[in-house]
Amino acid sequence: MATTHFEGTETTTSGDIPAVGDKLPDFSLVGTDMGEVTSADFAGKRIVLNIFPSVDTGICAASVRHFNEAAADLDNTAVVCVSRDLPFALGRFCGAEGIDNVTTASAFRSSFGEDFGLILEGSPLKGLLARTVIVADETGTITHVQLVDEIKTEPDYDSALSALK
Repeated sequence: MATTHFEGTETTTSGDIPAVGDKLPDFSLVGTDMGEVTSADFAGKRIVLNIFPSVDTGICAASVRHFNEAAADLDNTAVVCVSRDLPFALGRFCGAEGIDNVTTASAFRSSFGEDFGLILEGSPLKGLLARTVIVADETGTITHVQLVDEIKTEPDYDSALSALK
């Protein structure tokens, strides 16, 4: 288990989070078109996983906007924004916000949260995904991991994007 905080109160995740140097676990998610989004779709590309509780919160929405803007300038890189929101909510948000440089996908019917050890336990957000950014290189080797210390704060965007260089 990993530890984070919700409004200053310590909470844990469901398991161990992948570490720098590990291979990125395979994943299967649901895209906004209800189609499958898998790790294989991004083979040979660098990948940024922007993982968060719900796009319907200001901080989560801000992270999607920030990575969408950054993704426009990234070569051979896919940014995948992942939550347990329904694909319809993710699609509605992206449509309203003009988000088109990232892939948004839902973990609502996959083992993603379990496989990455990121399901929140013991807080009002129990069952949702912990705010985490994972970066992997073209070979699928993880080069950066940040589980934010306080769920209600944004990730360190600069560190995540620096891991792509």
